Amino acid sequence: MSSPALSDPSGLPWWKQLTPYHWFVFCVASAAWFFDCLDQRLFSLARIPALTSLMDGATPVEVQAFGKKVTAFFLIGWGIGGMIFGALGDRYGRARMLTLTILIYSFFTGISFFSHNQWDFAICRFLTGLGVGGVFGLAVALIAETVPSVARVQCLGLLQVLSTIGNVTAGFSSMGINALEANGTISAGNGWRWMFLIGALPAMMILFTRKKLREPDSWLKLRDEGKLPQGSIFTPYKNLLSDARWRKNLVIGALIASTGVVGLWAIGEYAYDLQAQLFNNHYKASAPQELLAAVDAAKGDPTQLAAATKNLGAWIKPQADHAKNVAFLLNMLGAAVGMWLFTKLAHAAGRRIAFFVGFSLALVTTAFVYWKMVTPMDAYWMMPLMGAVQLGPFAGFAIYLPELFPSRLRSTGTSFCYNLGRFAAAGGSFFSGFLSKDIFGHHPGVTPLRYSAMVMCSIFLIGIITVLFAPETKDKPLPED
Repeated sequence: MSSPALSDPSGLPWWKQLTPYHWFVFCVASAAWFFDCLDQRLFSLARIPALTSLMDGATPVEVQAFGKKVTAFFLIGWGIGGMIFGALGDRYGRARMLTLTILIYSFFTGISFFSHNQWDFAICRFLTGLGVGGVFGLAVALIAETVPSVARVQCLGLLQVLSTIGNVTAGFSSMGINALEANGTISAGNGWRWMFLIGALPAMMILFTRKKLREPDSWLKLRDEGKLPQGSIFTPYKNLLSDARWRKNLVIGALIASTGVVGLWAIGEYAYDLQAQLFNNHYKASAPQELLAAVDAAKGDPTQLAAATKNLGAWIKPQADHAKNVAFLLNMLGAAVGMWLFTKLAHAAGRRIAFFVGFSLALVTTAFVYWKMVTPMDAYWMMPLMGAVQLGPFAGFAIYLPELFPSRLRSTGTSFCYNLGRFAAAGGSFFSGFLSKDIFGHHPGVTPLRYSAMVMCSIFLIGIITVLFAPETKDKPLPED
């Protein structure tokens, strides 16, 4: 049974209908997701430098291939964490489990600072993923069940828009660490370690929020009535699968969310690795003639050649790093705009239309960017577009997924849908690595990352088709049994 349709008799703007406690919950949930996204992006920006340092003597292709494996381990941990903490959130409370997940991902991100080889680095990322995976479903369930219905869409959409600040903070952190490494404050090749240490800071937030954050009234009512899932951690999933309505919504939500997650983590994620190659080649071609001439003149002397090559690399690296950071920040600006526009479209035209438009644009734009991007100037206008269309639908996940499930199963259902995509993205990362190394890696003159990503863009067709069968939840209340 569902409650009556949404109405707003007050006529007040949505933000004026929020009490101070509503804003507190929104800020805590947004901060949790902010730091979660900060952690994700620190990993994205530090992955290749970390593995280059830890895999001494490995070729760039080997480093990139293992980087995709580490990403897959991270995503698998992410998916497992989401499945576990989603169910625990329904049983033991959203606020309590959100606190625990923040502590987990903060601790293991900080521990990454001490990695000695690529395998303990991969293990740390897997364990970090357990905490990271739990945050989204818990945060959106907490907001959806706390704020007034008339403000739910805007708050959940804004949660995702604000998540880009975490990504931007990671970009500025990377720029600051690069500067410290360049001037010798941080030893060369170890800047990535300090980036992961920054990721341990969210644990401090718990000191200020733990005692004031309480469970939503709807969850407390179910607890008092004895209607929360009992038994094992699998009980909420059994309840979802045993009811035809929730089972259908689970499949629809999982396919839609998986499309976006695979599109971002198995395709868009590697734009930064592609830029590393393209920008290095670009700045090498435009390097001062005296540096290039020194390399040519030293080709007969290994010692002089090594010194000349090092000098050339020292000139190229800060140029390429700056260009990548600018491209990343522009990408996040585009993402924020895309999420805001998606929220507006979902509110005005409905969730199905918004997802259909979003996935269609993501398919075309992502393939085009990977096909045509060559120089930093290309990236400066292409990356904002790709950020808008790839991350725009993530606002829809925050809005739509909690609208598919009842309160007693909302955290489980939302987390399952959002995090099942992590397993698909992990498989996509392995497959993308296979395409890059074993299919396109043997063709001279071909940039493997470029063409493997273009093939992977076909994933967006799954989301486009699934939306045709999805229930429309616009202007409807959160469902209840």
